[in-house]
Amino acid sequence: MKRKDFFKNTAFVAAAATLPASKIFAEGYDRVIDENSGVKITKVTPYLFKSALFIKVETDAGVSGWGECDSSTRKLAAKAVEYDLAKHVIGEDPFESEYLWHKMYFKEFDMGRSGILTGTMSGIDNALWDLKGKLLGKPVHKLLGSANKEKVAVYGSYGRSKGNRYLSPDEMAAIGVDFVSKGYKAIKPRMQIRQLGLNPDPDPTFDVIKAVRKAVGDDIKIYVDFNNGYTAARAIMVSKKIIEHFNVEVIEEPVTQQSYSELKQVVDTLDVPVSAGEHEYQKWKMRDLITQANVDYVNADVIKCGGITECKKVAGLAHAFDKLIMTHNARPTLATAANLQYLGSVVNAAKFQEYGGSRERLGQQKLFKNYFRYEDGYLYIPQEPGLGLVPDEKMMEKEKIN
Repeated sequence: MKRKDFFKNTAFVAAAATLPASKIFAEGYDRVIDENSGVKITKVTPYLFKSALFIKVETDAGVSGWGECDSSTRKLAAKAVEYDLAKHVIGEDPFESEYLWHKMYFKEFDMGRSGILTGTMSGIDNALWDLKGKLLGKPVHKLLGSANKEKVAVYGSYGRSKGNRYLSPDEMAAIGVDFVSKGYKAIKPRMQIRQLGLNPDPDPTFDVIKAVRKAVGDDIKIYVDFNNGYTAARAIMVSKKIIEHFNVEVIEEPVTQQSYSELKQVVDTLDVPVSAGEHEYQKWKMRDLITQANVDYVNADVIKCGGITECKKVAGLAHAFDKLIMTHNARPTLATAANLQYLGSVVNAAKFQEYGGSRERLGQQKLFKNYFRYEDGYLYIPQEPGLGLVPDEKMMEKEKIN
């Protein structure tokens, strides 16, 4: 619809004569605003919770966007927003998000090229996409260039660590069965060995996967995440064993994330896809992961890797090398929303994507007025303007940590 025709057919004609477009449409997200109308960012606020850090970006149009930062550095990230990053976007045009991404990254480059910098930028960048979608009345995947998807197949991801102990093989099997009972067609036990437990002895992996396979049956796809727990030789030995006996279909992060040469050894040796990428926090590291380690699946993370803006570039990079995007996604609300919108625009996405369920114990659902539609192993891509989740701002204010 042309702009002049839009005004002729709304109840806002009178207001249009005296008010800028940014003010006219501030009341609702379903109305279209011209991206050249002069909207400016007025405030960037971190909302810290026990299990998350959310970012609210406000504008002079009265419309706000929300995004999520990497939770692993959330306390420091809240301060980084307040003292370092917010000043680079306040007063700017939210539609110039590409410029704002590079401004934040290179102005604060000495903060570190990854980790807290990109994990914090992610929250702001995703909030800008949410904001742009609301201003334009479109879901973010439409703004990115939709890949004509309605839904995303998900696999149930869950870890072995619980507090100060590790779950037994039978406990891990029971969680797998619970996912399958909810309609999941694929699951991923995470061994959570990590570098401090390198090459564990005794090694829990075989017994855990044996119990899981027996419990879920032969028709469920099983992926296994070693969480950087082995040297290359050991990773190859363990992988071959569980692939042969239990039909494991994907191996994730078999070796330390600091050694692409060892990762390449595993990739070159195994007959199943190998995935990695959750520890590569921007496109330059993803480039090295692809060209040096030659992984099959790239685990981009929209709250670690600089947000949707950077992850979209990673998808293009992976596409050029015939690699598939299998996102890393461990958070159930705004991160999942950004993840779904991103995947809705990615043509080289793997069939199954990570989702650990609603994870209600984190207490995040009460902060939003809606949630995602899940049916029979699929999450549906939200069609609401922006990322698709509607914050309950009164509850946000009540529950946040000051």
